[in-house]
Amino acid sequence: MVPEDHSPHADLLNTGASVSLSAGGWLVILLALVGANLPFLNQRLFALIPLGGITKSPWLRLLELIVVYFVVGLLAWVIEARIGNVFHQGWQFYAVTASMFLVLAFPGFVYRYLWRHR
Repeated sequence: MVPEDHSPHADLLNTGASVSLSAGGWLVILLALVGANLPFLNQRLFALIPLGGITKSPWLRLLELIVVYFVVGLLAWVIEARIGNVFHQGWQFYAVTASMFLVLAFPGFVYRYLWRHR
């Protein structure tokens, strides 16, 4: 039997949780969008380390994109752990999230390689 004072959203309003389920999901999506475009929008390594005036190669941008994918995934895991239980994921989850990360990187790719800069 459910106590009368228990609402269906009481666990989301718990003061121990740092973010709500919806806010956590949107935060992860925003981090993924920014992180996926980061390698294409600047000439610094991870937007922090200057490369001394040389242009980043596409291979370095791809390596940076892979590292940022794992960093965003780690931050998403931390947010999920703060909200509640962390669920085990199979390879299908990582294949889908990597594909989505590449789709989110498309605007930065277009800006860097397909857009005509005058």
